[in-house]
Amino acid sequence: MNIKKSAKTGILVLSVAALAYVGGTMAYLTDYDTAANEFTVGKIDIELQEPTWKPEEHKKLVPTETIKKDPQVKNTGVNDAYVYLEVSVPMRNVVTADASGNRVNAKNMELFTFSSAQEWSLIDSYVKGENKIYLYAYTQIVKPNQTTKPLFQQMTFANIVEGQLDGKTLNVPVRAYAIQTANTGENKTSITEQAKEAFKKYSNQNQGQKGTVTQK
Repeated sequence: MNIKKSAKTGILVLSVAALAYVGGTMAYLTDYDTAANEFTVGKIDIELQEPTWKPEEHKKLVPTETIKKDPQVKNTGVNDAYVYLEVSVPMRNVVTADASGNRVNAKNMELFTFSSAQEWSLIDSYVKGENKIYLYAYTQIVKPNQTTKPLFQQMTFANIVEGQLDGKTLNVPVRAYAIQTANTGENKTSITEQAKEAFKKYSNQNQGQKGTVTQK
């Protein structure tokens, strides 16, 4: 009796061991881990500011009047940027007077003049319709929360002879642009040259889109 029982017990033990072995081939000890590798997309954002510009004060413009106007750009984004200002100066065929009051024959000329600050570099100029377009690049990389120096502090109205533009409204549109510095400047030697190269790409990329530059 005892021998038979022992024999059965032995068979039972072998059977359990065999099941455990079979089960082991189907249940591996495993683990895994992941790296999130999260990336946050940057943002280029700017704000065009003109602190001293008061449009309500310039509704009775007279020849040779000096107008306070100081366009500057603040980087309100999170990426370093090349920054640009585009100024469209109206042109008209007008008779003017020289410093002594002598009449100067009519010619197509810019109605406003300004002197740019040394922190800005002229990278292009051309006539478009009735406007002379000036495109300036800031000569320094503008970091987040930084503000450029003003492009200019004032503009001067031409010394036109009365009766030619009386009652006319004249606009001097100023537009600001910003482009990421990363992977756009083509390793040019100066920041101005880098900005100029980046602007070419920006212009090509945005033709016909919102924010496009004034095309030649």
